[in-house]
Amino acid sequence: MEKSKVLVVGGTGYIGRRIVKASLAQGHPTFVLQRPEIGLDIEKLQILLSFKVKGATLLEGSFEDHKSLVEAVKKVDVVISAMSGSFFRSHNLLLQLKLVEAIKQAGNVKFGMDPARMVAALEPGRVTFDEKMVVRKAIEEANIPHTYVSDNCFAAFFVGNLSQIGVLVPPTEKVCLYGDGNVKAVFVDEDDIATYTIKTIDDPRTLNKTIYIRPTENILSQRQIVEIWEKLTGKELEKFSISKEDLLASMEGKNYASQVVVGHVYHIYYEGCLTNFEIGEEGEEASKLYPEVNYKRMDEYLKLYA
Repeated sequence: MEKSKVLVVGGTGYIGRRIVKASLAQGHPTFVLQRPEIGLDIEKLQILLSFKVKGATLLEGSFEDHKSLVEAVKKVDVVISAMSGSFFRSHNLLLQLKLVEAIKQAGNVKFGMDPARMVAALEPGRVTFDEKMVVRKAIEEANIPHTYVSDNCFAAFFVGNLSQIGVLVPPTEKVCLYGDGNVKAVFVDEDDIATYTIKTIDDPRTLNKTIYIRPTENILSQRQIVEIWEKLTGKELEKFSISKEDLLASMEGKNYASQVVVGHVYHIYYEGCLTNFEIGEEGEEASKLYPEVNYKRMDEYLKLYA
């Protein structure tokens, strides 16, 4: 079967660049939106040019030029949005509404994006979930065929630092546990996220569904992540705990982005929002759909830091 032509929007971003590489690796004719808004950002330009060398096609298009978006979308079968919802770099989620309008006009194009499931998230982080729901509502009201991919915790942001706020590498002496540290979360290597995302493209089982990347061996508690690290290094860390009340109180005086991080940590490690529900008929689990993917386990991942 001929593989679908794929357009990646947000292809120079943290996850987007991995999706482009995975699309090329899996043999899809791959297109990447090149937006004039990158201006003099030489790093983004170099990333785009590297994709071109590897076989991707760059398509010019701007969110300020509806016609250019429509023309880009018409060239492909599937659009994958990897646009940022991060407050650390950029926050562009509602720009996806312009992409939805372009897909509506182009017709016969499937749309993929990260979903929103949180309906009672804390401020200020809930704006991310609210905006994703706005985009999701627009997609479904337009009857656009779609697949949502739920990534869960990026390993680089939650595992390499043992989930410590404000750092990206493991602590050397002390580690803060959230509550008792036993609430389960789901951790996924970012390259595996991209691999699973591309796998869904031509799979009829994923049509109009949410795909949860929830590999069994990566459903772990924070305490288990710490124990894996201690085993790798042969050194036991001093552990102390922070209550949910103290964690939430720590938001006071922090900048906007830091408050968002604290809110996410609360939902993940105190409420267990990633694992406190069963996947229903509206969804599928990625590692069960694609058992051939040898996803990275977190003991292997942490060897990068040892």
